[in-house]
This record gives sequence, C-alpha cells and structure tokens, in this order.
Amino acid sequence: MDVAPQGQANGRTVVLLHGKNFCGATWQDTITALSQAGYRVVAPDQIGFCASSKPASYQFSFHQLAANTAGLLDALKIQRATVIGHSMGGMLATRFALMHPERTEKLVMVNPIGLEDYQAEGVPYATLDSAYQGELKTSYETLRGYQQKFYYDNQWKPEYDRWVHMLAGLYAGPGKEIVSRNAAQTGDMIFTQPVVHEFGNIRVPTTLIIGQTDRSAPGANRATKEIAARLGNYPELGRKTAQAIPGATLIEFQELGHSPQVEAPARFNGALLKDLAG
Repeated sequence: MDVAPQGQANGRTVVLLHGKNFCGATWQDTITALSQAGYRVVAPDQIGFCASSKPASYQFSFHQLAANTAGLLDALKIQRATVIGHSMGGMLATRFALMHPERTEKLVMVNPIGLEDYQAEGVPYATLDSAYQGELKTSYETLRGYQQKFYYDNQWKPEYDRWVHMLAGLYAGPGKEIVSRNAAQTGDMIFTQPVVHEFGNIRVPTTLIIGQTDRSAPGANRATKEIAARLGNYPELGRKTAQAIPGATLIEFQELGHSPQVEAPARFNGALLKDLAG
C-alpha cells in the first residue's frame, strides 16, 4: 500500500514493515493516523507473505528483504524514510538501517523479535522439513492460541479475530503448501540470522516501543522449560536493547503486549506521532 497524506502534507514518508504473523494491512489504524498527520505511508506485504508472491524457490534473508525494500523505495522515488518495524519487521527494519543508514531518517522498532539470539540461548534448531510439517497444521485455532498466550497476555478481544482469520485463510486454500513452505523458510531466517549482535552499529535515530506483557520467543516450544521460562522477557530486553543502541529512546506500555498498535491503537498512535514529531 502507498497511502498519500491527508490534508496538509509534511513532506515525510513512513515505511511500515509487518511481522511474521501479520500483513501490511495489520497496520490499518496506524496508516490512518500517520496519513491524517501529513505523512506518506508505504506498507508493503513482504515476498512470501499475504498478498505478495510466494515463490517456490527463493533466498529468504533479512539482507534480501531489505534490498527489496530499498528497491521498492527506488520505484516509488523515495530517497529517505522513517522505517517502522513490528515483530519480525523489527529485525528487517534493523537490517535496512544497517545497510542503508543514509536512507533511514529514523528507525522505530515495535516489540521486535530478535532482541535475543534464540540459538545462543539454547533453543534447538528445527530443520526446514520439520518446520514445514508444523506450518501445514496452522489453523485459526492454533494461531489464536499462540497469539492469545504470547501476544495478548492470555486475554482476547473480538477485534483481534479479523487478523487471525486473515492469516488462517492463507493456510486453508489450495496454496497452503507454498504458504507453509515460505513460513518455514522465514522462521529459519529469524533463527539463523540474528541482528542483536549488531545493535551497537546502528547510526540512525532509534526508538523502541515495547509492550511490557509480551512474551514472544520463536522456538520456545522446542526448548526446555528452564530455557523457555527465561526467553521473551520484554521489559528486560527492551531496556537492554535501548542501552546497546547509541542514543536510543525507549517507550514502554506497561499493560500492553506484542501488538500495541492493535491492542490500543489510539494510545499507540499518539505516542508514535509525538515521537516522530520530536
């Protein structure tokens, strides 16, 4: 999506990068708020996700997805933008900022995964074949169960359902095999291509927005109980990351989880717009 500013344009562009269990459309309320504030907003679906193509053979890497994002900006004749990444999109936004600091006006990470190195923390590796078999079992019930536990602090609101149904539909149709294969590949990318060790190399203004009840930790289901219990401690991870990134700003939402832009859009968008204006 490429959404023009509504009303008085401010000449600035924001790129919104979705997570693994999300689509560009999940940013709906934030797109509206940014556009009304005068920003041009670009919210793509990454290759392998949602409405974008799902290749049978592709090198999924954060470097490649960052290069795709740069190519998209080239095609749209956008030289610089604020890059906002949520969940897996936070890892992608980090890689983009590291590869293209001259094009990154500001980096914003919203409850990004990858604030810890899951492999180094002791999470066992899952082969692509085993991950693929697991992804084939994805359904509305499994998606909701996972999101309710890790994203929303075991709470659920009816307005969350639309986003779960959107994802579940991808796994229910005739193309579920390639959807599952791409999902396994991007899961492998998250596990084998950590960005946490490079946070100190970020040289653009950075803000972390962290919902404190988030417990997201990809692969925790494969780990021992002891390892799983210490993963996904977002209050601690957010503060540690803010210290690691030079000059970073940390915004904490005490009672929100993995998707503050979905849980409390008005509050989230207000904080985001204030941060961008500063």
